Amino acid sequence: MTETRLRTWTHASGYTLAALFTAALALQNLRYGFYQLFYTALAMSALMMAGLIYTCLCRRQQLSAPGHLVILTALNSGLVAAVITTNAPGISHWAMPLILLNLLILPLRHGLALSTLLLIPVLIVTWLSGLPGAALLTSIGLLAILAITSLYIWHYDHMTQSAQDLAITDPVTGAHNARFLDDTLQKEISRAIATGHPLSVVSLNIDHAEEIHDLYGKAGMQNLLQEMTATLFEIIRAGDSLYSVNGSQFFLVLPFTPEEGVRVIAERIRRTITEHDWQDVGQISASLGCTTRGNGDTSTASLRERAMTAMYEAQKRGADAAWFSPGESIKA
Repeated sequence: MTETRLRTWTHASGYTLAALFTAALALQNLRYGFYQLFYTALAMSALMMAGLIYTCLCRRQQLSAPGHLVILTALNSGLVAAVITTNAPGISHWAMPLILLNLLILPLRHGLALSTLLLIPVLIVTWLSGLPGAALLTSIGLLAILAITSLYIWHYDHMTQSAQDLAITDPVTGAHNARFLDDTLQKEISRAIATGHPLSVVSLNIDHAEEIHDLYGKAGMQNLLQEMTATLFEIIRAGDSLYSVNGSQFFLVLPFTPEEGVRVIAERIRRTITEHDWQDVGQISASLGCTTRGNGDTSTASLRERAMTAMYEAQKRGADAAWFSPGESIKA
């Protein structure tokens, strides 16, 4: 199940359960003749049903649907107004489902802020109008729900982010993996086509990688790849991205970089690798192939293939070299 679909089901379930709970409150107040509370609960149930309908209509945009904040702000404001004006016993308990909804549906920071703005007047009215013992129990209950739900949402967000990082990160080097390369490169190609800005890529291969592996073993090779990844991250600019592919190969995506720029960057990388004294293995070299997007480059395949071809050409020329392969010129 995708994150968007999961959030759609979660938001829909949250609105539905909260609407049922509030509708039950409305019927209970109607039964005992508390008509003002009945209409308040009925209005809140209607807003929650509106949230459910909005969730269904925007099911494909649940990760960035701004309407939830408007609906929940209206719900929280309505309850605060009811607490202040009616001073009815037990109405502060109505804040419990709203706290859960705030934190379940909104981003954690927004949910915490809205829940805090709800709790402050509710707790003030509770302490001013009720017995100290009952006010203390209500305060503890509301704050406990806020704390426990916030902790759960934070843990879920942390686990989600960790899973996303694992899905796009190479476990050995810490660079992005090959699976994430095509997605990012296609987005950069589309952006370059739309804006007209240049886009360049670099394919890098460690020379004599098999011999290095045979001499220093798997651990030595992994240490080299990790150290090289850290070095490359220091060389590339903000906005550039680095990927680990096929063991001893790296791939760099350089947005807003013309031919002259990628030539300079590739040569700087080659010299840094050659002149660096690498831990465990000492001196090594690398072959780099680079290219810039041309008119015919509308997908990732042509750019990656041309960069690889340029890298093989650098290897044929004795390794420890950077070779540029031009694409078709961009027409104005």
